[in-house]
Amino acid sequence: MKQEIPDLRDCLALWAVPGIGSMMSKRIISYSGGIKHLFSLKTSDLLRIPGIGETLAETILRDDYYRIADEMLEFANKFGITILTWFDKNYPTRLKACEDGPLVLFVKGQPIDSGKKYLSMVGTRNATQRGQAFCRELVEEISRSHTDICVVSGLAYGIDVAAHKACVEFGVPTYGVLAHGLDTIYPTAHRDVAAEMLKTGGLVTEFFPKTIPDKTNFVRRNRIIAGLCDGTIVVESDVKGGSLITAELANSYNRDVFALPGRPSDKYSSGCNKLIKNSQAHLIESLSDIEYVLGWNSQPKAIQRSLFIDFDPESQKIYDALQDNELAIDEICRSTGMTMPKVSSLLLTMELNGVVRGMPGKLYARV
Repeated sequence: MKQEIPDLRDCLALWAVPGIGSMMSKRIISYSGGIKHLFSLKTSDLLRIPGIGETLAETILRDDYYRIADEMLEFANKFGITILTWFDKNYPTRLKACEDGPLVLFVKGQPIDSGKKYLSMVGTRNATQRGQAFCRELVEEISRSHTDICVVSGLAYGIDVAAHKACVEFGVPTYGVLAHGLDTIYPTAHRDVAAEMLKTGGLVTEFFPKTIPDKTNFVRRNRIIAGLCDGTIVVESDVKGGSLITAELANSYNRDVFALPGRPSDKYSSGCNKLIKNSQAHLIESLSDIEYVLGWNSQPKAIQRSLFIDFDPESQKIYDALQDNELAIDEICRSTGMTMPKVSSLLLTMELNGVVRGMPGKLYARV
């Protein structure tokens, strides 16, 4: 059966079926040859599509999903909402590189320009003054040195809204990814900042109106936060915080993850320290660390190394271990006898000084 490229109404109808996720929706389109005739198939035909069982087959045939699609089109037209499908040329390119990117994306506000740079800033809902201050300082740095960086977060309490508010204050475009439809704002306390965000950024969701923001939806929305961005910054998190899910997703997409370190006794730095300790995130202190890792230096400077490098004893151990070798951080730890946090910190300093470099696969080598 020849596959057709689904139009907007077809995609909305399929996306409206309960239990149809990102992967399954694309599989159905591939195996059924399209969407237009999908809802007229018999149960026996639907069961031939890999992944569709009797319950999902019955669900597909149970309702008039084109009615729901038409209601969404009317809602979008009334409230100025852009609807993007996986097949649109304006679908965010970074998110399309993720296998589990949503079939349909709803955007209110400014278009998502894939030609710009994107950073997500996430963290605990119980943000400390230190965490909130870091968000503001980082966004202020961005506003002074970059005009093409957008910040993405989840409009939740704590670090999320601190990042959004800082962006509004300093004129940095920011997008909030929601765990519900665009007919409401949750939490309602963030309605005002959400309205301000629309001026230079916007609100993004994969959910239809009237969707309840339950726990599962927040986990789903995290993959969009990670998938939209070049890098994810975990500002503060407990060891079991939801932000670590976002960090894990970003790593699975081969995106860079950054974490702000804190004292071992600080509860909401424990998750960040864990990421750094396990080599799942780069240690950061300021925007310059992010610029270096992502290659975003606005005015890169040539690094001139002297013939004889004056290392401290611990850095010399690392440099010696890397002689004629590319090593992972855990191998460096074993070779030098130093702890993971210590090695991570020293490696970052050595990278910034131009004597070692990070390699694909999270390996390190001499320059």
